[in-house]
Amino acid sequence: MIDAHHHLWNYDAADYPWIPVGSPLHASFGPAELAAVTQPCGVTATVVVQARQTLDETDWLLSLADSHELVAAVVGWVPLAAGDVGETLDHLADRPRLRGIRHVVQDEPEGFLDGDAFNAGLREVTRTGLVYDLLIYGRQLEETIRFVDRHPEQRFVLDHIAKPTIRPGQFDTDWERDFRELARRERVSCKFSGVATEVRSGDEGATWSVETVRPYWEVALEAFGPERLMYGSDWPVALLATEYARWNAVVRELSGSLSQSEREAVFRGTATRAYGLDTID
Repeated sequence: MIDAHHHLWNYDAADYPWIPVGSPLHASFGPAELAAVTQPCGVTATVVVQARQTLDETDWLLSLADSHELVAAVVGWVPLAAGDVGETLDHLADRPRLRGIRHVVQDEPEGFLDGDAFNAGLREVTRTGLVYDLLIYGRQLEETIRFVDRHPEQRFVLDHIAKPTIRPGQFDTDWERDFRELARRERVSCKFSGVATEVRSGDEGATWSVETVRPYWEVALEAFGPERLMYGSDWPVALLATEYARWNAVVRELSGSLSQSEREAVFRGTATRAYGLDTID
């Protein structure tokens, strides 16, 4: 099993201002902590994803991947809108565990993905053969579709099924419409990750169950198919809503009706193909 999406950090309040005060994320999470929660669930490899938009963090994550077998690949950050981003990517070309690039677009204003400088930077990512991870909210799907269509040679991975607004008893139909449209692009794969933390409070409070997220699983599975859908935990951010083992068990339950080969795709094959994990020395 491959966990296609998690984070690692040495916690410092100044570096991680987005972490809620008093939350379970106020701690450092390194390879040892990762192994403690993933290996009992049968995870044998992971993809670590940037949590800070700094080159220092990208380098640090690559160093961890070089020295810890469990961490198979890195999705890092580079300044895509900078004029010299091509040179930056070329400097990273000798780091084989760098498999993708991500920017925190969910925090950017409307229309950000239409910007000329950012699109020029994405063309440099395409030149290097790296994947680009899309971190967006559901309301940003329309501009994301335009963005993807501008880059016909680029491979994309959609994080967290584009973060729909999940409320008990109320399905996000706007998300579904645009999500299905994006899924028609064969160059886009999708992570079923970070879903529990998108559940909004109902009358009973901020609780969730397998039935809460099942409709979103069914849409994601139908839209992308097992060959373009992959398991991810979003640990430790997921701790805001669930323990690692519970989320892993939920996705196993949701995928229970799939064939053996389809489950293999969701839990290993799709991530392997999307990030080229079988080509890393």
